[in-house]
Amino acid sequence: MHARGLGGYDGAGGKMGQAQPETVREQLTVRIGKLDAVIRSKPRRDTANDLAREIDAIRTIAHLNGMRPAVAVAQALEMALARGERGPLIYGWVAILRDAVTSDRHDDAACDTYRAACSVRLFG
Repeated sequence: MHARGLGGYDGAGGKMGQAQPETVREQLTVRIGKLDAVIRSKPRRDTANDLAREIDAIRTIAHLNGMRPAVAVAQALEMALARGERGPLIYGWVAILRDAVTSDRHDDAACDTYRAACSVRLFG
């Protein structure tokens, strides 16, 4: 999936350079890798802020490109962070987000399926 109408927007307020991934899916996969690295790193006081910033960028890029399942998962992940989930509790969320980003489906049924998975994870 190529960026549509973004004018090279990278989701973090800047322009994409030549070193950036060519497709939105690749860019989001790289960002999820960064998110995963932050989660697995030694916790710092600003770890939650780093996570929130990266999730917000992922959500924004996915939204701008019609990747509705990824948007739904990113929103649920933001809620999980807001309620205090950190470290290993977040690993499953990252896996769901990665799956949503790599999915070829962006229709209502796919979005509902990912929302349901997130709901079960959030509320048991």
